[in-house]
Order: sequence, then C-alpha cells, then structure tokens
Amino acid sequence: MSSIVAPYAAAPEAERSEGVWHAAWRRFRADRVGMVSLAIVAAFLLLIVAAATGLVASQWQREVGVPSAPPTLLGPRPPEAVGEIVVPEGPNVDLSDIDPLAPRYAEWEERARKYRTEEAPKRETLPFGADRLGRDVLAKAVKGTEISVFVGVAAAVVATLIGTVLGACAGFFGGKVGDLLEWVYNVFTSIPGILLIFAFAAVFGRGIGTVVLILGLTGWTGIYRLVRAEFMKHAVREYVRAAQAIGASATSRMFRHILPNISHVILVQLSILTVGFIKAEVILSYLGLGVPIDQVSWGTMLAEAQSELILGYWWQLAAATLFMAVFVTAFSLMTDALRDALDPKLRGLE
Repeated sequence: MSSIVAPYAAAPEAERSEGVWHAAWRRFRADRVGMVSLAIVAAFLLLIVAAATGLVASQWQREVGVPSAPPTLLGPRPPEAVGEIVVPEGPNVDLSDIDPLAPRYAEWEERARKYRTEEAPKRETLPFGADRLGRDVLAKAVKGTEISVFVGVAAAVVATLIGTVLGACAGFFGGKVGDLLEWVYNVFTSIPGILLIFAFAAVFGRGIGTVVLILGLTGWTGIYRLVRAEFMKHAVREYVRAAQAIGASATSRMFRHILPNISHVILVQLSILTVGFIKAEVILSYLGLGVPIDQVSWGTMLAEAQSELILGYWWQLAAATLFMAVFVTAFSLMTDALRDALDPKLRGLE
C-alpha cells in the first residue's frame, strides 16, 4: 500500500509582519540627508560627552592669548595695535634721598624672584581668536555646546513629555478629564510667557536646572493641542476599536497603538521646541536668568560679543553662530527625515 504524500509536506513558516519601528528605521536609512544629519548630531553629542568629562575644552577659562587675539587665518595684529607700553629712555634717578626704603628695593626684588612663577607667553593668534580676556573662543564654543544643547534638548524633552501625556489623556478620555486639562491649558496660555518665566525664575532661582524647568513648564502648550487633536481623531478608528475588542487596556491603546501613528507630529514639535529653546536660552542668559556667570554657553558668548562688535572683534559672534547653525540645521533635518519615515500618510496607510 503506497503512502499518500501530502501536497505540502513542509509548509514554510509564516513570515511575521515588519514592526513599525523597524520599518521606520529602514526608511530612515534610505534617506541620505537624514543619515548625514544623524551623524552630525551624533558628533555633537560625542563632543558634549567629551567636554563634560574634561577630555576637551577643560581649560576654557585660561587666558592663553593676548586680549582679543585675532583668528589664525587673519594673522597677528600689528605691534602698534596691541597696545604696547612705551617706557621713556633716560638715566636712572637715585631715590635714596627722598625715599628711605629705596636701598631695600633690590633685596625685596631678589626675594620675590624666588617665589615668582613663570607665566607661559600668550599667543598672538588662536584658531578662532580670543575674547577680550584672552580666552580661546574655540574652547568656549565647545564648552558652550555642552550647556546650550543640554538646555535645549532637555527642556524640549520635558515640554514634549508634559504635552504628550496631557494631550493623550485629554483626547482619549475626554469628558471631565478633558475639561480639567483644557482648564489647565487655558490658564497657562492666558498668562504672558515672559511673566511665567519671571515667576518660575523667582521660585527656582538661577541655574541650568532652572532654565530647563522654566522652558519645559512654559513650552508644553503647543504640543498639547496637537496631540489632543490627534488622539481624538485616532481614538475612534477601526484599529483602535479592534484592539479594544480583543481586550487591550486603555494605556495599551493610547501608547502602543495610537502613539506610534502620531509620532511624526511629536518629532516635528520636538525639533521646533529644541531650536526655540536654544534661542530662548540666549535671551534668558542676556537677562541674567540663564546660565551662571562662571559657566559658558552660546547665549553668554553672544551676549559678550555684543560689546566686542563695536570694536570690530567679530570672531566670538561668528564661532557661537557657526556652532549653533550647524547643530540646529542638522537636528531639524534629522527630525524631518524621522517624520517622513514615521508618517502614516507617506507610508500609504491613510
């Protein structure tokens, strides 16, 4: 009796569908501009870690150059422009008749010479020039990257988390929860932003953590409205109702099903907030509510450059602006590429 062979003796294992995040990463890698921007942002992050650990720009406060030394590309200033002191020539004057301590000056000078420390000669030029005290502008810009990027990204993350959670709850649950959160939103938006900043600054004091809290607590309202509208739209769609039918909890439906489909909106707002908060740090530092005076940021560099521009010393302004422009542009392009990779409309799902 011949055995009957099944037509499908070894059925291939069913292929699993590609996950949302895996598919988004695959599409993001195909975007060359996005990958280059990601590399630049990663380089800035490595620079921040190196500056925080003291590997680079640890001596940014040292006066290594002459005051307002020009960049190396321009070369040193003429000797008459440096401000050399001209000592008049002539015979030495004997002061022993009018100053009884004059004979002791040579002895005291010899004693002082034993305790005198040798100071390294100050450089006439530096790669990006020096500020009015002779500090290296390049080292200040690198160290300022640590503070400015941390403040901008951290404050944007705080504002995004607050706006996303409150917007998700207001849009998904509605009812009394939505009314309460709308009341909180209206209270924050009815008060002028500058007054909120001054109020939080008076409560928390001055410092980097204060700047992050101030910007985060005052900047969540815009993303709240967008996330609330997106959750109201997605909460009644078929895939969410199907998840509810199979027993998915409210938290799972909110943050596992709906959130990935609106992540492109959140990423765009995160990019906008980061750029805006880096600029806001400049204003707060100028008003005396930002970075302490013993630290440096792009904002403090721009504030110092304001007085230096009058004298024609533009290199500190150029260095801070260059670092800020490169990071802000790369971060914006990176988040735009992430938005395109995550947007359901661009994927053909809507």
